[in-house]
Parts: sequence; structure tokens; C-alpha cells
Amino acid sequence: MARVFVAPTARDALERLIKTHSLPPTTIARVKRSVARLARFPLMGRAIEEGRWSGYRFILGPWRWLVVLYRYDEETDTVMVASFEDGRSSKPTTRA
Repeated sequence: MARVFVAPTARDALERLIKTHSLPPTTIARVKRSVARLARFPLMGRAIEEGRWSGYRFILGPWRWLVVLYRYDEETDTVMVASFEDGRSSKPTTRA
């Protein structure tokens, strides 16, 4: 099973989304469950092939609008969550 880490910038982005979107107190637990699936299935997310997130993958969850951007390093069997984005917004919460 892959090890899963959340980058500090991703953690900040999630905290910002919790505040700006008035997300419920269960948000962090819900996000952890969504991200935990990547430990067993690190390639489950769709690959991004162009643009600023080229080389990353993404999954949705726990809400359909919450985009979880991550990279999988096969050599170290490590998943790094890089950002949490509101897929409905044209303005990203963090920079790559």
C-alpha cells in the first residue's frame, strides 16, 4: 500500500475552503476517507496531461465539486496530495 501525504499548501487550501464555503464540521474526516482510498489505488485518479497540473492526477470527493490533485511516485510508492480545488471556480485556491 502506498503512503499518502498531504502537502501543507493543500492543507491550507482545504482550511480556506472550509471557511469560505461554510463546510460542515465533518469535512476533514470526509476528506480523509476520500484520500485514504489512494493508499490502495494510487492510480485510480484520472491523469492530467496538459496545463499547469500536467503530471498530476485527480479524484473527486467527498463532494463532486471538490477536486483532489495529487502525484503518485511509483518508485517510493508515495502519494502526495498537492491541492484541494473547487471545481466550480475559475480561480484556484493555491498555486502549483
